[in-house]
Amino acid sequence: MTNEYHIEVSPHDLSFAEAITRFQVDMAMESEGFALDYERTLKGVKAVLQDEAKGRYVLAIIDGHPVGSLMITREWSDWNCCWYLWIQSVYVSPEHRNKGIYKAMYNEVLKLAESEGTTQVRLYVDKDNRKAQTVYECLGMSECHYLMYEVEL
Repeated sequence: MTNEYHIEVSPHDLSFAEAITRFQVDMAMESEGFALDYERTLKGVKAVLQDEAKGRYVLAIIDGHPVGSLMITREWSDWNCCWYLWIQSVYVSPEHRNKGIYKAMYNEVLKLAESEGTTQVRLYVDKDNRKAQTVYECLGMSECHYLMYEVEL
């Protein structure tokens, strides 16, 4: 396996579904100590791969195998009459970290956002995940003034 990788945006290829699902399961356990249900997550990943309205994946691929992924979703801003892009579900496999893979995926998101006329790219991160926060800050992102609230139904 080489260290050469390429970035793909939204490959609508179900052959990537299991790798992306494994990334999500591993990311949830690593970053939040939360065990995702694999089959439910696989169903959710396949839904995105089959319907761009639900989101798009950005994948880093080495020798045909995904080594990192993130999902982007869109939010309409009535305040600014434009779309915002959200980065979600970020994961790079441990053996491929610190090699610029997330940075390359992030830069691809910025190019996509710019080409679509998006004015902001946002993400949320676990408040205790300082390592990820440091990465985002090093790439020029800054903490915003919003807090996030939720209710489970």
